[in-house]
Amino acid sequence: MSQDNSILCALNIKDNNIKNVSVFDSKINTNGVVKRIKLVKAELSYNLTHCPQCGENMLIKNGKRTTNQRLASFNGMEYHLILKKQRYLCRNCGSTCGAHSDLLVKNHTMTKQIKARIFDMSHESFTLSSMAKLLGISTSTVSRILYGNTKLSERSSYLPENLCFDEFRSVKNVFTFISIDAKTHHLIDLVHDRLSKTLTEHFINKYSLKERQNVKTVSIDLNANYQLIVHKIFPNAQIIVDRFHIVQLCSRALDQVRIQTLKKIDDKKSRSYKALKKDWRLFHLPEADVDATHVKYIVGLNEYSTIQNVIDLGTDQSEVFKQVYETYQQIETAIKNHDSKLLRETLLKYNKNNTVMDTSINTLRKNIKYVSNSCTMSYSNGPLEGTIGKIKKLKHNCYGFRNLNHLLKRATLICA
Repeated sequence: MSQDNSILCALNIKDNNIKNVSVFDSKINTNGVVKRIKLVKAELSYNLTHCPQCGENMLIKNGKRTTNQRLASFNGMEYHLILKKQRYLCRNCGSTCGAHSDLLVKNHTMTKQIKARIFDMSHESFTLSSMAKLLGISTSTVSRILYGNTKLSERSSYLPENLCFDEFRSVKNVFTFISIDAKTHHLIDLVHDRLSKTLTEHFINKYSLKERQNVKTVSIDLNANYQLIVHKIFPNAQIIVDRFHIVQLCSRALDQVRIQTLKKIDDKKSRSYKALKKDWRLFHLPEADVDATHVKYIVGLNEYSTIQNVIDLGTDQSEVFKQVYETYQQIETAIKNHDSKLLRETLLKYNKNNTVMDTSINTLRKNIKYVSNSCTMSYSNGPLEGTIGKIKKLKHNCYGFRNLNHLLKRATLICA
């Protein structure tokens, strides 16, 4: 391989018309700051016979023009391409033209290489400043290229049969609505707020009735606002309450009842108190994972025991807590095994005990049809929670956003 080809390969330049390549170390003074850069000197020339203006075969070479182009860096140092481009003169019409490469952008100093690298990196949670350092360009350049060439679509090209709905905190106290395809996990819509009026107008105005009638399921959390919206917008859709939110609702109720039971114990050094306080995670274990035979060291009790024995110490302390614990285990087992019959029986046969679990069960009873769908259908909000997690990571890395459009554009690129 020749020296020219080796350098072009290292710089990821694929234009064979760029020749006589050499690389030098240099320094530039920018606002009093001296920076070390790499100068890549090369020539761009090829045989051009017909004039682009008149079409006659009367072109002659007419000197060269030197341009300064910016290449993408792979080590954070600036790379300047000092390119001598061949000029041509037409003897017939007197017009001039120059050699051009697919690497270059007309009337721009930034090459297509930089733009491609910026959009590749924008799919991750990089900040503008970190992209600028890695590529050896300024933050304002990254911002101009990224936000100037990204447009927010007014609607998706299609409405899938299965959707996921949720929202996330975007700018200050604003909550932004997001929906994805439950099957392919592709982003469908980003709406600037989560108000019922805004969402209803968005879907009705942007999508036809025929498109909306094709939607079969919509996965949501226990937000009653979304239930009303879904019935208005998608007449044939069934609502699925996300399985994670069902278990989370009951899990929080279990913890609150456990803490109430804990406060009623006077002896703070008793085994029951230690089991309820320090080994609280064991009460959230699925029933199938509770081991009643193998002895292991329990940190909270500071002794060797079985997990079942620790749970018995806590549940024997209070009949109310025992009832709440058994209800939680039945709901978790029904959700895990997709047993809608067990779930319905647990909710309908539950006896009130004046704890926060009563409120949780009442909430699930009101939505029992949608809660049962979570057992009979395979879709959930898990993929959407993962997408929102990526957006939250971006916000964390960037210390938040002041411009809502910038955040939505970055979210669109991350989900692309």
